[in-house]
Amino acid sequence: MLRDSLYHIESTSHHDGNIIAALKINAQHDILKGHFPGQPVLPGACMLQITKEVLEQTLKLNLRLKKADHLKFIQLINPAVNNLINININYKLTNDSLYHVTGALYLGETACFKLKGVFISQP
Repeated sequence: MLRDSLYHIESTSHHDGNIIAALKINAQHDILKGHFPGQPVLPGACMLQITKEVLEQTLKLNLRLKKADHLKFIQLINPAVNNLINININYKLTNDSLYHVTGALYLGETACFKLKGVFISQP
C-alpha cells in the first residue's frame, strides 16, 4: 500500500453487474488524524468516494454521481481496530447511459454504509 493512499484494493471480482472487492484501509492516513483525534473513524464522504473509485476502476470509466437516492451511514469504521473492509456494488447500465448503483461497505457481515444512486460517465 502506498503510504499516502487511504486504501488499497486487495482483491476484486466482477461478474454480471456485480463487483465484490476486499479493501485494506491505511490506518495511518492523514485524513484519519483529524477525524477524530484519539478515535479515528473513516469519514462518510470517504466511504462514498471509495465506492465511486472501486466502480470507476473496475469499469475503467470516469464517473460522476448524478443522484443519490439513499445514503445510509450505519456503523463506524475505525481502521485502527479493523482496517479490512469489503465492498459489494451492483450496477445496471440503462439506455440513457446512466449507471444505477446499489452498494454497501461491510466489516465482516456488518453493513457500515449503503448507497443507492445514479452515476454518469464523464469524458
